[in-house]
Amino acid sequence: MTALKKSDILEALKEVYLPGSQQNIVDAGCIKNLQVFGDQVDIDLTLPTPTLQARKKTEVAILQTIHQKVYEKAKINIKVQVVNSPKTNTIQLRGKSIDGVDSIIAISSGKGGVGKSTIAANIAVTLSKMGLRVGLLDADIYGPSVPTMFDLEGERPLSVRVHGKEKMEPLENYGVKILSIGFFTKPSQAIIWRGPMASKALNQLIFDSAWGNLDFLLVDLPPGTGDIHLSIVQAIPLSGAVVVSTPQHVALSDARKGIAMFQQEHISVPVLGLIENMSYFTPKELPNNKYYIFGMGGAQKLAKDKDVPFLGQVPLVQSIREASDFGRPASLQNGGEIVDSFRNITQNMVHQLLKRNKTLPPTKIVEITTMTGCQAVKEMS
Repeated sequence: MTALKKSDILEALKEVYLPGSQQNIVDAGCIKNLQVFGDQVDIDLTLPTPTLQARKKTEVAILQTIHQKVYEKAKINIKVQVVNSPKTNTIQLRGKSIDGVDSIIAISSGKGGVGKSTIAANIAVTLSKMGLRVGLLDADIYGPSVPTMFDLEGERPLSVRVHGKEKMEPLENYGVKILSIGFFTKPSQAIIWRGPMASKALNQLIFDSAWGNLDFLLVDLPPGTGDIHLSIVQAIPLSGAVVVSTPQHVALSDARKGIAMFQQEHISVPVLGLIENMSYFTPKELPNNKYYIFGMGGAQKLAKDKDVPFLGQVPLVQSIREASDFGRPASLQNGGEIVDSFRNITQNMVHQLLKRNKTLPPTKIVEITTMTGCQAVKEMS
């Protein structure tokens, strides 16, 4: 066997790139120590905080590269140290879990107008009717609608002292604890904030509040894939995400992007499923007829295409809109098609969450950086 050379190994490892980056692990300064003893190679590697899957992918790439480019029988030992980068390209919130909250689920949509907040409100009420402790955070900073849907317009949270600190006490209605930026603004007031201000307000709603013990905290995200979404995944460990869409092609196109955002390697939040809202319309005078105004089965097809669960359909019914406008979510009714739809969707969501908890480790807070953790450590040392 030809003696292994450190220089050959380093040269070969320039073909191994950091997940989601165009820099290789050598130039990025991720290899802190490399020792060669005969046919044994010991590598101390520092990586920015990626998913476990990304770390394993990097380790496998190192093994394959050395075996293929340097020596196929080399015995390789890799020690990985995870580091955080102090420089980020978005506003950082205080990344930590929320005391007393078991599961945090984001309710999102690719575009506005698909009924995301209505779905979030009715899922929250349905969970409460199932005997669970539920909170709903209205994270739609620029268009808060949850106060209206829960008949809490004009109300303001009170201050409560918890462990010697002043906290906001969420308002509660229909068994759901609620916080929204809408509690602190006038109904006619437009919120004109840049990203840092919006993120600061969101930070306070999340961490300066006395949520108490919750089985579920639902986070009603704004439409799209912007700063608030990145701030949320950086701030709290989401258990999963639900995407809402109508069957319309334009909405499905944006929903596809929403799913892709959560599935990004550096975000990696499990998508618990897709909900199709406004699936069909049935007029009162023709109860056996279904009119597919926005198309038929589009969300089901998208769920199959993206390999995510389909949680269920909600029909286009006037009473759902009226219930939201009157501040009494439709799922509060005692029975009927609408109540059954939301119960089915909610049960499917919980089932997917339990399934996710059995197969995946707890979700970590996401770090999204402009500089790799390796470079940051190199710069500080």
